[in-house]
Amino acid sequence: MNHKAGYVSIIGMPNAGKSTLMNALIGEKLSIITKKPQTTRKKILGFLSEKDYQIIFQDTPGILDPDYLLQERMLESVFSAVEDSDLILFIIDIAIDKTGEKTLSDNNVIKLLKTKIPKVLLLNKVDLSDDKSVELSINSISEKNIFNKIIPISAMLNFNIKQIIETVLEYIPEHPAYYPNDQLSDENERFFVSEIIREKIFELYREEIPYSTEVIIDEFKERENAKDYIRADIVVERESQKPIILGDKGASIKKLGRIAREAVEEFLQRPVYLELFVKVREKWRSNPNFLKSYGYSKLDE
Repeated sequence: MNHKAGYVSIIGMPNAGKSTLMNALIGEKLSIITKKPQTTRKKILGFLSEKDYQIIFQDTPGILDPDYLLQERMLESVFSAVEDSDLILFIIDIAIDKTGEKTLSDNNVIKLLKTKIPKVLLLNKVDLSDDKSVELSINSISEKNIFNKIIPISAMLNFNIKQIIETVLEYIPEHPAYYPNDQLSDENERFFVSEIIREKIFELYREEIPYSTEVIIDEFKERENAKDYIRADIVVERESQKPIILGDKGASIKKLGRIAREAVEEFLQRPVYLELFVKVREKWRSNPNFLKSYGYSKLDE
């Protein structure tokens, strides 16, 4: 067999550049990206398929110490992804953590990296650093003997993306493709539409509001000779958050709807009619029943 296929998890702290890297590796925007940390909540699979290989990348939530049940579920999904991997790509933002000491001393990071699965360290955002600092980081981290290989990268500028793929192919096993070669992800259009709307919420609203919201696609109708119809519910945790989402005389949600619709149409490559509604679900981020209905089930459920 000359064909390789394997699962590769991209893990790291919030805002280290995991989603940007995933999109760069796939060559398509699958994971939403914002400047705010903890944007990614669920494990997202993206497929890079060529004639002689298929790499299944797993974009994961940022590693953190959970403050509420949703964050516990997010952390569980990171551990689950690692367990299912043939290779781990661990990413550090060296513009923030120049030596990697802070990141590598985190308790959850230590637990995740104890695995015997091969690990490659990606030093991200080298474009914001200098060669000497990057070299010092590589030498310092190499002495710890945690990683099989260290690669300096810039996910934003696509620097060393080809080298990452070449390295991945050294570690994944010979195996037939897991998915059809023309498939980019195992998620459906409804999922990506909800993620696009959530991305725009992160961009348009400040402070706690984006973190308190969830987007549920209530209806998705493909229609002949007419625009597709999409109805989405924006779930918030408190009554006081609803008027913030709506804005004065509905101005904020109208702006959100327009920007989100344009992004959805670009993604789907067809016109849509998008309706947004706001619903209050008290403390949904800590309610196991709500979390389960929104796709954040405990792994053993």
